[in-house]
This record gives sequence, C-alpha cells and structure tokens, in this order.
Amino acid sequence: MKYFFAMVVAGLMISTAYPQYEIRGAMGINFGSTPSLKDYVNQIAGYQELGSFISSIVFSGEFDYAASGNYDLGLEVGYLLNSVTFSTYGTYDFTYHVIMPTVTSYYVIRGDGYNFKFGGGAGVRFVSADESLPATPSSTNYTSTGFGLLLRVAGNTRLSDNFYAFIAGDLRYDLNGDLKGWSSNHSSSYNQVNLNTFSAGVGLGVTYAF
Repeated sequence: MKYFFAMVVAGLMISTAYPQYEIRGAMGINFGSTPSLKDYVNQIAGYQELGSFISSIVFSGEFDYAASGNYDLGLEVGYLLNSVTFSTYGTYDFTYHVIMPTVTSYYVIRGDGYNFKFGGGAGVRFVSADESLPATPSSTNYTSTGFGLLLRVAGNTRLSDNFYAFIAGDLRYDLNGDLKGWSSNHSSSYNQVNLNTFSAGVGLGVTYAF
C-alpha cells in the first residue's frame, strides 16, 4: 500500500512541476490591411494618403490556466489604438479604438525555465471611432460590434523565480462590422465604412507564473 501512495504522490508532483497559472501583460505593434478605411481616406484626401498596410499599437493582458501538461486555456483582453490625420484645407482626423476580448487555447511545450505556445482563439470585438472633418468644429463618434480570430506563436523565458520575458507573433482577422450612423453623416458619394482588418503583429511583455 505504501508503494501505491508513493506513486500517487510522485505523479502529483510531476503533474504540477510547472506553474498552473500565468498572468501576462504586453505591448506590440500590428500591421493591418483595412481596405474600406483606406479607400475612404484616400477618396477624401484626393491622393494616396494610406497604403495597403497601416500600423497600430496594441496593448493586451491575459490570464492562462494549465489545463494539462501540454494544454493551456486562457482569456485575453486586447486594446488596439490607431489614428489617421492629414491636412487638406484644414485638419482631418480619424481615431479608432478596438477592445478585443478573446478566449484562447494553446498547445504548450514546457522546459526548464521556458515554454513555447502554439494556438489562438476567438472573441467579440467592440469598436469606437471618432471622426473630425476640417469644416466641423467637433468630432462625431461611431461604434460597431464584430467578431475576431487570432493565431499565435509565443514564448516565455524565465527572468527570475516567477517572472518570464514574453514574445509573440500574431495573425488576426477581425470582422468589426459597419460603423453605425455612418451613412446618415456622409453623402451617397462615400461608401459605408467598416474596420474589417487582416493583420500581423509582434508583442513583447512580462509573464508572472505561479
């Protein structure tokens, strides 16, 4: 009987030899293609103001749980910020924010002082955009709700007992939906704008594991 209990204890020690939880914060940059916004901005600017890909800043936090030796489940909340500004007979500004909660799942390769994660997730997207036209003293706010997909390759390497340096590469496809109220504030010569985006990005941060 004592050998049976010894085997159980040893099994539990092995199964929990790695941290069970991770809390991570990171900042990164995304390079995204948003065709609808690009076409609209270039139309009102009268020249090629935006290229095919534009950069955005992304902040994110994530909580992960080690569901088993090689699988983690988590919840990430990302915040994307971008702004387009140019001057043509006055200053035009279009600033938008996207809140991106995402349920994540990873296959994990664990080692002594490091891990590699391969996976991704999906979740809703909440958009808020403010547009300021040259002839308009105040800005107009537009909102939309959509859905997004995430693919990620990430690595954590130990800095101290519980802290790890985090680096990741992401691919995102976000169907953010049409901006509500857009058509009522623009003439029929301008198409309805959405912020549907395909993007690739990198992120750096710190993970606390326990």
